[in-house]
Amino acid sequence: MRGKTANPWYVKHLAVGRKQSNVILTRRLTLRPLRMQDARDFYAYGKDPEVARYVLWDPHTSLRQTRSILRGLMLDSRIDNLHTKAIVINQDQSMVGTIGLVNQDTQNQCAEVGFSLARPQWGQGLMTEALTAYIRYIFEATAINRLDAVHDSLNPASGSVMLKAGMRREGLHRGRIYYKGRYATVVLYAILRKDLEEASSKR
Repeated sequence: MRGKTANPWYVKHLAVGRKQSNVILTRRLTLRPLRMQDARDFYAYGKDPEVARYVLWDPHTSLRQTRSILRGLMLDSRIDNLHTKAIVINQDQSMVGTIGLVNQDTQNQCAEVGFSLARPQWGQGLMTEALTAYIRYIFEATAINRLDAVHDSLNPASGSVMLKAGMRREGLHRGRIYYKGRYATVVLYAILRKDLEEASSKR
């Protein structure tokens, strides 16, 4: 078991909910850019078939493969400006997930967000905490006007996360994605910049 470690240098300079450059701090989490040192933590949950069950990627088969995937994610994020972040537990600095833009349409200023989280962290509200902070970050750091997210209809827990993070359910797309041997029906959620602004003004 990983012991408690000292917080990185930037934490003392951040207030909860604020960002320092590309780092976002919440009550329990830090969202920061990926780095190669994340490989072992990434592999620890990336090899879990349950984590990979409702995502487009398959379980990782080796640490070497994880390192290759990690390099690709870092490169794609840098080239395509996808703002991909590691989800890190503040208490022990373990990397337990990722969140980032899957694609974006710069002409229409819309994008899709995707995320994954290690199974031991499910059911604690951590993904909702991460997504809520990430949505605010994207609207503050970019000109994006609309942020989408989709989930497999067989995985309603992801929809619950999206809803709690302020996104609205917009529809059902039957047989929209073919993956893992079947045509999956997906549920679409979205949030507009004005939705966040209106919600913030009511607080």
